[in-house]
Amino acid sequence: MGWNITQDSQLGIIILAAGLGKRMRSAQAKVLHRVAGKPLVSHIIHAVQRLHPERLVVVVGHQADAVRQACDGADVRFAVQPQQRGTGDAVLAAQPAFADWQGQVLIVCGDTPLLTTATLAGFVHDHRTTRATVSVLTARVPDPADYGRVVRTPDGRLSRIVEARDASAQERRITEINSGIYCVQAAFLFPALRALRPDNAQAEYYLTDIVAQAVEAGLSARAVVTQDAGELGGVNSREDLAAMEHTRQDQLRKKWMARGVTLEDPQTVYFDEDVTIDQDTVIGPNTQLKGRTRIGARCRIDGSAYIENCQIGDDVHVLFSVVLSDSQLADRSSAGPFCHLRGQAVLAPEAEVGNFVEVKKSVIGQHTKAKHLAYIGDAEIGRDANIGAGTITCNYDGFRKHRTRIGDRVQVGSDTTLVAPITIHDDVYIATATTVRRDVPAGALVFNPRQQHTREGWTAAKRARETDKQAEKKDPDG
Repeated sequence: MGWNITQDSQLGIIILAAGLGKRMRSAQAKVLHRVAGKPLVSHIIHAVQRLHPERLVVVVGHQADAVRQACDGADVRFAVQPQQRGTGDAVLAAQPAFADWQGQVLIVCGDTPLLTTATLAGFVHDHRTTRATVSVLTARVPDPADYGRVVRTPDGRLSRIVEARDASAQERRITEINSGIYCVQAAFLFPALRALRPDNAQAEYYLTDIVAQAVEAGLSARAVVTQDAGELGGVNSREDLAAMEHTRQDQLRKKWMARGVTLEDPQTVYFDEDVTIDQDTVIGPNTQLKGRTRIGARCRIDGSAYIENCQIGDDVHVLFSVVLSDSQLADRSSAGPFCHLRGQAVLAPEAEVGNFVEVKKSVIGQHTKAKHLAYIGDAEIGRDANIGAGTITCNYDGFRKHRTRIGDRVQVGSDTTLVAPITIHDDVYIATATTVRRDVPAGALVFNPRQQHTREGWTAAKRARETDKQAEKKDPDG
């Protein structure tokens, strides 16, 4: 979807992502912390890319390589701020990427995961249509806390922005705050940044000071008030991060319910950003849907499920308490309760995997069932087979993994051990408690002879011997 922004000149975007975030109390750069499964910086990249900028630059510094990796796949350039000397210095680090640039530069922070494309589009449109030199996005909030205050003239025009630490007692009572989001004419921006001085409480180069420079030069400076202050919040602490996660999860729940998905207990269902779900699917309580999971139509997930990076077809039933990762469940298949599918496990249409079954890097064929207490690893199983309780594919010899191949209509009896590499051809019947070490031809019965021995009266004799032993312990002298 595109946004109707007046295209009278180029739009460039700078994302500030160089800081450590000291209040996070973390060895990890702040913009790498996650909301709804994605790094904070990924959220803002997604929002600004839909504006179709001609140039997008991410300013990195602390843990620069990791931040670059988090931006992988996005069409961005990178600028490096070697030392974190304030927001003005960070933007100035991006100047080489904007040599001979004509038009506007939109500046956003990398820690604002709730910011939407629509809000940014409206802000840029206002900046362009009013032909402002500097515009800043602001909000009015009841508790401004540590946000910079927006100072206006008596007639309501923007005068300057003052950081909370540098504000007077009267200025701290102002409830209009600076979001840290700017749109600036490039011809003004970079000369203004070079003129900044670190004359403030933090001895930093404040980006906010370019507002006062524009006003003093008689240029147009605008404060554009947004109606949704919640979008502008940045993450500065673990508490902020938790609040953002809570808000984003509520948004995602409402989104999927509006698209025809039933959430039986919405507050206990958690989504990652890239999850997709088709209509008429029902999701039970205490479910986590992670990564790039896709769920088809008319599925049912009973609850207490952890599903990550899975492709689930239509009419699939995921029973109670399962763990599914990196797996595919085709139409009308079922998994659970209490099963674990991982590492490229594939259920063909109408396959069934049940109680306490683990499937790893294996294909379970159409109509095939493994309903109880089995481990299926590195295996290929054909259609209409049945895997009995207690079956194990012995796929690892201590050095390498080996494949087990089972054909169509094979019946595997309970307590069977299949020692890979091995091939069981079509229509084989494997008797209960068999260890299979060699390939089995089609249509054969395979079994290990085990003679049953019965000793009548053994239990009574055993009890008598144990009774005598206990008596001797109590009275060793007789």
